[in-house]
Amino acid sequence: METLRDILDAAAAGVFPAADGGTTVVPQPSPRDAGVMSFTAHSVVFTDEDPRWVREALRGTDCDALAATMNPRFLTALMDRTGRRSETIDAVLVADPLPGEPPLALREVADPGHPRIAYAHGRRDEVRAWTAEGGVLVMGRGVAGRLEVSVEVAEGVRHRGLGRLLVTAARQLAAEPLWAQVAPGNARSMRAFQAAGYRPVGAELLLQRKMPVCPSE
Repeated sequence: METLRDILDAAAAGVFPAADGGTTVVPQPSPRDAGVMSFTAHSVVFTDEDPRWVREALRGTDCDALAATMNPRFLTALMDRTGRRSETIDAVLVADPLPGEPPLALREVADPGHPRIAYAHGRRDEVRAWTAEGGVLVMGRGVAGRLEVSVEVAEGVRHRGLGRLLVTAARQLAAEPLWAQVAPGNARSMRAFQAAGYRPVGAELLLQRKMPVCPSE
């Protein structure tokens, strides 16, 4: 059976699912990771729910069939069915590793209290983080074990190209394809990743497990 990792590895190599308007349903790669990924005229739903339910829900979505997997009605039904929540639909980009040394001085840190690093620990495994003057670079294994990158640039040093340098440095620290999820409305971040050679490959919505509510003391 084809797995989500098979699909992602092929996409990183430039080989995409057939643009046939279809939807592929595959099992979740882990209990943590479920969601929907949309390529050109083909979608992948990764969930442990019954594939028959997924296809019936898609057929019942009142929209163009090509848009059904990212339609709010289907996504709401999927969240209700799985008892999960979501944040935003992200653009997904990928880049190959680069030779050479990073273009700026980096210092590896282990600061679980930093908001960007704490966020990564909640969504990725094997998280590593580096700081540069005015910026933070975080890498870890996310969906289906793919290597993912995120960065943060301090307000006072923005508009100087630091974001582009950080995501370029990530490619030089990596030994395999490197993935990024970027909110489409974050045009500044999209420009930085694309300027550093990351290629858009699709869109993705991750379904996150709801955290238990702690009783009041």
